Amino acid sequence: MFERWSRSWELVKASWNVLRSDKELLIFPIISMIGSIFVSILFALPFFTVGVTQTVRGNEDLPINIAGYILLFIYYVVLYTVIFFCNTALVGAAMIRLSGGDPTVSSGFEIASKKINHILGYALISATVGVVLRAVSERGGIIGQIASSLVGMAWNIATFLVVPVLVVEDIGPIDAVKRSGALLKKTWGEQIVGNLGMGLVFGLLFFVLMLVFFGLFALAIAAESTTVIILVIIAAVASFVLLGLLSSTLQGIYQAAVYRFAMGEDVSSFFDPNMVQAAFKPKRG
Repeated sequence: MFERWSRSWELVKASWNVLRSDKELLIFPIISMIGSIFVSILFALPFFTVGVTQTVRGNEDLPINIAGYILLFIYYVVLYTVIFFCNTALVGAAMIRLSGGDPTVSSGFEIASKKINHILGYALISATVGVVLRAVSERGGIIGQIASSLVGMAWNIATFLVVPVLVVEDIGPIDAVKRSGALLKKTWGEQIVGNLGMGLVFGLLFFVLMLVFFGLFALAIAAESTTVIILVIIAAVASFVLLGLLSSTLQGIYQAAVYRFAMGEDVSSFFDPNMVQAAFKPKRG
């Protein structure tokens, strides 16, 4: 357990060194977050109209109807396109930095713009997977929920390197998914250690922040100060958003480094190659 924690912390520090060199990399997750919020707001009324929110309210007797699934698919396509576009720009900029260049925000988005057709194709694939898993989870009972969770986890592992592949290689989204799975299997096996990595570090930071702000909120309530309560809430939201943005940025940087390592390229300027390799556990048997 200690070894896993130590390795996760080293990964965060190495990714942080890259981010320190190019702080503008944070802009990509910020734009992704703003775009995701805008898309969700845009689809809020249609969702309510066709009854997609029925299951969210806990009414199991009213599952999502066909129109709801169609709308959900469209929502996923638009949302994933925004997210993947920004992730592609982030990974592309990180690739430039890891290869010794000096990326800019415009250079990252230029890379993503050239890959827009492949990004849209990957969004369509991911949206299809997402809707199918949602349907299985809602209509399959406990077994369906377990099955959808396991398949979803496997999908996330298999597609771990799709975005770096799309950035570097001139192939379509289907081939990129295959390529991602092949690279993971070839280099580290099929099982990611603990499925945690950096999530372990940021999960702990999130928990610590939650405890801190819970205590501050309790003190604010005890002081019966509306102003202090509002300030604590604002500070808490800002802190959690910033933590999420840092996590997303560092994850994108790490994906770029993992891909370069898989391709046999040098990542030693920021990452210890042995550390990157040790983040994955070969399949036994």
